[in-house]
Amino acid sequence: MFKKKDIIICLGSSCFARGNKELMNIISKYLRQKNLSGKVSFRGDHCFEKCCEGPNLKIGNKIYHGVNKENIIDYLMEGLKDELQ
Repeated sequence: MFKKKDIIICLGSSCFARGNKELMNIISKYLRQKNLSGKVSFRGDHCFEKCCEGPNLKIGNKIYHGVNKENIIDYLMEGLKDELQ
C-alpha cells in the first residue's frame, strides 16, 4: 500500500511567531502547483523540541531548522524529490 510522505510544520508559539503562518501558505501553494496532494500529507503539529532553532519543518524523517521564505522551496524540493518525479 502506498504511504504518503508526511510534511509537518511546527505550530508552537516560537515557530509561529517567527513566520510559520506564512510558510504554511507557501507550502500549501507549492503542493497545489506541483499536484502533490495525493502523494503527501501536510499538517501542523507542536514542538520538535528545537524551539531556539526554529522555524522548524519535518519532511519525512528529516527536520529542517531556520526555515524561512527564502529557503523553504529548496527544502521542499529536497525533501520531496521522489514525489516530484
